[in-house]
Amino acid sequence: MLRIAVPNKGSLSEPAAQMLAEAGYRSLRNSRELVLADPANDVEFFFLRPRDIAVYVGAGTVDAGITGRDLLLDSHAEAVEHRPLGFARSTFRFAAPTGRITSLEQVHGKRVATSYDVLVADYLAARGVDATVVHLDGAVESSVQLGVADLVADVVETGTTLRAAGLETFGEPILQSEAVLIRPADREAAPGVHILDRRLHGVLVARQYVLMDYDVPVAHMDDAMRITPGLESPTVSPLQNGEWVAVRAMVRKESTNQVMDELYDVGARAILVTSIHACRL
Repeated sequence: MLRIAVPNKGSLSEPAAQMLAEAGYRSLRNSRELVLADPANDVEFFFLRPRDIAVYVGAGTVDAGITGRDLLLDSHAEAVEHRPLGFARSTFRFAAPTGRITSLEQVHGKRVATSYDVLVADYLAARGVDATVVHLDGAVESSVQLGVADLVADVVETGTTLRAAGLETFGEPILQSEAVLIRPADREAAPGVHILDRRLHGVLVARQYVLMDYDVPVAHMDDAMRITPGLESPTVSPLQNGEWVAVRAMVRKESTNQVMDELYDVGARAILVTSIHACRL
């Protein structure tokens, strides 16, 4: 039975559970449960702290897990990223009092407060910057004002919290993070991991595409095909009226209305759009 670690709380928890449900796996009904068996899919889920998941995966006690890229890199666990999952995106950056530090070189000799001390220490060492990394479990924005650090390194979304503390970001982002599927680094992925991976990939594709059906005159079919080439090729079916054909193709969701407008302009009619709930490519 495949053993999968899943976040039990925080910003990763609900989207991970939703993605697994869309991939056809059993959902947790009681939030206090720590283990969920899914015998129909030959899977067992373990609900763990997001920060601990990479450790369990790296130790081989579970076959795969879902966590953040930042948490994976901060763990130094023997685990590797298998697939990005497209949710819980965040940017990890340095921030300092306004105008005081404006480049990475100026961090030399300073104290950096962060909850991701391994990640930050590795980043600084790789760039030859000698600084003291101060580990805090949270609320690092207050550390400068309280005299614990000279600057911070933290996840930045809107920057509102940093500005309220009198801080501003500087330099290039340390890391662009998101939720990732991970597996042990020291061996090939278990066979069940490939099935899990295919299912999750199917969910990602289904979220990005819609199915578009329309009728178009045969005389304008080539123009329509250029607008909706599909993944390999669109499906074309004859209609009772031999001067028309029916076409079905996958289209990027964000361009749906633009594509519909373009199809209408070349003579397509009865243009319908359908959501995709799951797929395999």
